Amino acid sequence: MDKLAIVVVTYKRQELLQQLFESILQSTVAPWRIIITDNENSAQTEEIVQQFSKTVDEQWGSTDPDIESNMHRVIYQTMTENTGGSGGFHAGVRRAYQLGAEWFWLMDDDVAIEPGGIECLNKWTDKHDVIQGQRYNFDGTPFYWQYSFLTSLGIPNPIAPSKFAHAGYKVMNTACFEGGLFKRSVIQKIGLPDKRFFIYWDDTIYGYLASKVTNPIIIPDFVMRRTRTINNWDIAGKRKLNSTSDMNRYYIMRNRGYMARYFMAHGDFSASCFALGTFLTFIKECIRLVMVDKSYKTGLSALFRGWFDSRAIFHDGDWKPMPPLEK
Repeated sequence: MDKLAIVVVTYKRQELLQQLFESILQSTVAPWRIIITDNENSAQTEEIVQQFSKTVDEQWGSTDPDIESNMHRVIYQTMTENTGGSGGFHAGVRRAYQLGAEWFWLMDDDVAIEPGGIECLNKWTDKHDVIQGQRYNFDGTPFYWQYSFLTSLGIPNPIAPSKFAHAGYKVMNTACFEGGLFKRSVIQKIGLPDKRFFIYWDDTIYGYLASKVTNPIIIPDFVMRRTRTINNWDIAGKRKLNSTSDMNRYYIMRNRGYMARYFMAHGDFSASCFALGTFLTFIKECIRLVMVDKSYKTGLSALFRGWFDSRAIFHDGDWKPMPPLEK
């Protein structure tokens, strides 16, 4: 891959960020740039990044200069306030784009890449512009990700086949910022990740937008692993329903307002079907409350507040989708 930029967003998880850095140093291929967006603006994180940058320079040396004539591989930028994962990826992708990156590998700070992960992805880049690799759970088991999104309902397809056909990959219409790989030409057309989401559904919609200009794929190769331990409910050994926070619950419901607006903008919105999908999402989150988190009072309040606030977004006459970077 020409000019691969790894784009990382971090917030108050220095220990996990250190694990990610250690895994990058084990990579069999050196990335062109590693861009870290720090939503905490932390002196501790800056110190970790500085040490990492020094080690990267010692291990791999300088790289091709970017548009600013900089030849260091590691770029560190801080935010004046916590903008959430959405704002962090908005800023990180924008920075990588400005510097001249051709490929963008997006990831949170709670993953680690496999040593041959970049090589695995590279095998698919000659014919595909958006690629999602497989991940391991924190316990080493394969992580099942719902790569098919039911746009009519606005929910992931819970019965999408997990097996790969003879083509060796599966076409998807969504994405995940735990390892989604995007080509520059796609980002030119769909614009930057929408920072208004703050957290949740932002990567889903970004993949949906990508599917409007190309055919994103998920591949069988395992390219990374999750490193954060999460409580979960194992459903018959086939699926896991992970624990979440009240803040996540709020944005899960609120951001359906943004989701609906994007579907409307692209002619994929059905009011009755989407309303059903919103109800099903609410029920799923209630099941999560009962079976995993057991924070009934605050959890239900967060869900209802998010649902209520989504209506304001849905009826906002001034709302516009993110614009393309180049027409």
